Amino acid sequence: MSAIASKARQLHLGAFFFGVGHHLAAWRHPEVDPRAASDIESLKRWARIAEAAKFDAIFFAGNVGLPGPPDEGLAKNALWYPMEPTLTLAALSQATTHIGLVATVSATYLPPYHLARKFATLDQLSGGRSGWNLVTSGSDFEARSFGLTHAHRYARAGEYVQIVKGLWDTWEDDAFIHDKAANRFFDPQRLHRVDFEGEHFRVAGGLQTPRSPQGHPVIVQAGSSDDGQDLAAASAELVFTAQQTPESAAAFYRSLKGRLPAFGRSPDSLKILPGLSPFVGRSEQEAREKFEQLQGLIDPVLGVGLLSTFLGNVDLSAYPLDGPFPQDLPVTEGWKSRAELFKGLARSEGLSIRQLYERMAGARGHWTAVGTPETIADQIEHWFKSGAADGFNILAPTLPSGLEDFARLVVPELQRRGLFRREYAQRTLRGHLGLPRPENVHARTAAALGD
Repeated sequence: MSAIASKARQLHLGAFFFGVGHHLAAWRHPEVDPRAASDIESLKRWARIAEAAKFDAIFFAGNVGLPGPPDEGLAKNALWYPMEPTLTLAALSQATTHIGLVATVSATYLPPYHLARKFATLDQLSGGRSGWNLVTSGSDFEARSFGLTHAHRYARAGEYVQIVKGLWDTWEDDAFIHDKAANRFFDPQRLHRVDFEGEHFRVAGGLQTPRSPQGHPVIVQAGSSDDGQDLAAASAELVFTAQQTPESAAAFYRSLKGRLPAFGRSPDSLKILPGLSPFVGRSEQEAREKFEQLQGLIDPVLGVGLLSTFLGNVDLSAYPLDGPFPQDLPVTEGWKSRAELFKGLARSEGLSIRQLYERMAGARGHWTAVGTPETIADQIEHWFKSGAADGFNILAPTLPSGLEDFARLVVPELQRRGLFRREYAQRTLRGHLGLPRPENVHARTAAALGD
């Protein structure tokens, strides 16, 4: 890639923090502190590692329930989401200066007003670095209490995003004039209340929080099904996806970016970051040893349980672990795109249940790369240049060591190739991603009416 092209299109990197590492057995690794995921000083250290390496953002996923009954299987598993993500990122905003801060909050279980205010506040606290990962909660243990189908959750989400954006635009950028002599704290002509009535929501009111430094926090989305892609094409600016090969990633990339014109959007208005779980060694043997060490710690009970969850809570107990993967599993609500990914992988490679959960234990269906800094950088460069990705969401197998390995060994190689920044050029998440600051929709409407 030429220097000019390199400047025109730079690789983006996210650091996905997930418990004490993405591998299913991460907490059992001898170098991992199992308590670190709920220790703020550890979280600050991890955030600073990512910021020192000039990552675009750190990302905290989340859910709103504890899966499964309190049995032996649950007791063997680390807590994936011990901390509420927006509160955690508010704390980390004070320990960092440049890196973006992305949190998952479900559009299914929190009223849109609360969400709009949470992320507007985080954007103020961080100086314009917040991002909202919009999910509709595909987990059965979250959904069954609400009696919502997969389609209904996406329909609600479309209205939800519209309301949230309207609330973020309650105030125009110059609304607060603070004129003491005239006794006017704000210009009432620059205040715009939301009056929304749809099939799923009715909202009338405005947000107390001033307009975000970014205009709007960056909207992130991770659904890969047709419904998920339509929602992303309509509203997302950053998409996380699970892809196993550059070919499947390129097909997803074309499919999603090809939907953007229907919503009046350009391909550059949305960045796509597949997940990558890297096992980095100074030699191929060292990298393989790191991978095999964690694979050897997988408990079959947890492997089957995790596989069952992503297949829609299908009971796999009647099938032998080392027999052929069952082809007659029912279609369920929930993680539809991920379930199809796993079923397709099992069919194409003839995997047993054990072999399939071993494949997914490292990153739950995301791409796992095992190798030296050079070989991993080669693969990243190939995906990036072949139109399969705008960057990658890095899923460290263990924290902090997996993140440190990537930051210390792979990032310098990407920088040497001119693929990744050496210094931050901007201070906001939108700036890092090359996304425009959205105009205020209410002000645009008023201007069009000649107000």
